[in-house]
Amino acid sequence: MRLPMSPLDAMFLVGESRRHPLHVGAVQLFTPPDGADAHDIRVLLTDAARDPNQVLAPALSRSPYRSPRTWGQWAWRSDDADPDDHVRAEALPGPGTRRQLFELCAWLHSAPLDRTRPLWEMHLIEGLADGRLAVYTKLHHAVADGVGAMRMLRGALSEDPDDRAVPAPWQARPARRRTPTQTQAHFDVVHAARAGFAELAGMVPALASTLGRSIRESGSAVSFSAPQTMFNVSIGSARRFTARSWPLERLRLVAKASGTTVNDVVLAMSSGALRRYLLTRGALPDRPLVAMVPVSLRSQIAGDGNAIGVLMCNLATHSDDAQTRLTTIADCMRDGKDALSHMSPTQVLAMSALGAAPVGASMLFGHNTVVRPPFNLIVSNVTGSDVPLYWNGARLDALYPMSVPVDGQALNITCTSHDDELFFGVTACRRAVPDLPSVIGHFDTELSALERAAGV
Repeated sequence: MRLPMSPLDAMFLVGESRRHPLHVGAVQLFTPPDGADAHDIRVLLTDAARDPNQVLAPALSRSPYRSPRTWGQWAWRSDDADPDDHVRAEALPGPGTRRQLFELCAWLHSAPLDRTRPLWEMHLIEGLADGRLAVYTKLHHAVADGVGAMRMLRGALSEDPDDRAVPAPWQARPARRRTPTQTQAHFDVVHAARAGFAELAGMVPALASTLGRSIRESGSAVSFSAPQTMFNVSIGSARRFTARSWPLERLRLVAKASGTTVNDVVLAMSSGALRRYLLTRGALPDRPLVAMVPVSLRSQIAGDGNAIGVLMCNLATHSDDAQTRLTTIADCMRDGKDALSHMSPTQVLAMSALGAAPVGASMLFGHNTVVRPPFNLIVSNVTGSDVPLYWNGARLDALYPMSVPVDGQALNITCTSHDDELFFGVTACRRAVPDLPSVIGHFDTELSALERAAGV
């Protein structure tokens, strides 16, 4: 079976090279159930990978291809994949520290996926001193965006700690599909045709509004004000990775006391951490850094693949006051969301593509062509599960996201929530961003500063 690939998904294949792998990932930590250890859980997973009768999840059982039959365009085809080729066992040297784990995962994250088979891998990592099993998973960005990847990870787990019949993470789950009637199908076609004319008519005012907000430096999908920084350079393939979590309640209390949102607090933590990191290196620009903040359109756009819009956010890194940074960020995000609320999903995607176009050009041409960056980094916040999750009794304790640095964007900050914790993952080009672990300490310092400013 062959499936067409959307232009946005195909862009992640066209723009990928050995120096610029374009996959997302995650590091999960599991505590084995009573009476078992990390080795037992690893054996369960490796045995499941060798099951000859298993059925893989659709997104994990197709590989990319292009040929004269597809007019040279990328498409998907069904692949009789063997999970045993995608699931690998690893072990840390003693003493098995968190830093050693992150260094191994950064090294694994540096290598591109093999395009001759489905675009995913899972590494089962034993040897942590605390007895937990680490699982590093990577999935090509052409297969899913961050929201889609997190949804797949969550769907592979159970809320029942006593459930011992949970399928392997790569196996298919039952899905309910609605088959439209002929009348409904006809209605959908007519509705789509009418909507298409409406989209074209609305695109010009959407563009005018977006560019006007950008010129005024208000919340918009486009930015003209990002300064040049040490992050906005050409990158190599080697990666650094560091991560940490904080109780979600700490961020909620700051958000409630300051009249902002948890995502605003995430951006303010990022702002303060980056300000401190750049100050220590004598590299803080006079103008504030600008973050590209992905906005999920998953609830409005059906199907797999990528469904994201973007907003450009002023991080106010020029200010030495934590409250000022938070207020500026909250105002910018509020303005931007208000602007997007008056656009259709198609218009949001179009404006977002305009804002990210310079970075897309860098990806496609394979080198940093941007003289002044359209933004300085990407900061993502992906909602996860609010309850504990298990795989055959093994409890998921930590879920650290790993993302995609690209040419001109050497640093990426992504976070996700799980069971009342917020997990931050910072992924960077190894050559361009030295001493990455210090950034995590700066996050903690900034959260404390925000708590003091908010009177928490």
